[in-house]
Amino acid sequence: MPIRMSLVCHARTRAQREGRFARDDEALEHDHEAALAMRVGELRAPRRLLCAPELRARQTAAAWQGEALVLDELRDCDYGAWRGHGLDELPPEALADWLSNPDSTAHGGESQAQLCARVGAWLDGFCEEGHSVVVTHPAVLRAALLHVIGAGAQGFNTIDVEPLAVLRLTFNGRWRVRL
Repeated sequence: MPIRMSLVCHARTRAQREGRFARDDEALEHDHEAALAMRVGELRAPRRLLCAPELRARQTAAAWQGEALVLDELRDCDYGAWRGHGLDELPPEALADWLSNPDSTAHGGESQAQLCARVGAWLDGFCEEGHSVVVTHPAVLRAALLHVIGAGAQGFNTIDVEPLAVLRLTFNGRWRVRL
């Protein structure tokens, strides 16, 4: 049986709406229920439900009404000192470096390249057959997509991920994007 994976971005948070880097305890906004119900209906009855440890991912995963396995590998990128801050609050030269250099750790946290390596290693080790729903963050979906298509971390900031977006992957000898 092949592996099918639906990576789901968590529902919308205030930080996403305001263009800020989220804090770990960032909760979902209150208007997400209808959109989330549609997504759950579309991805019903997965064989397993996995999610990132942050509150927003756990709240989104709860909509599937099953026991979600929380995996640290699915955590959001560590944005260090930038957590909770908007782009307009950051030093322009540090932001420019971070936007153009995937190895930048201008915020004191995890670089985009490190995130891509972490997510790629997790995907390469994933071997659970059947369909898994994986609730995580926009940055993790970007990293997974770049890994599967064999693109480098340089393309990280060229991918927009909307709340509740789904990246569908299959594995049968190698990972493939399923559109």
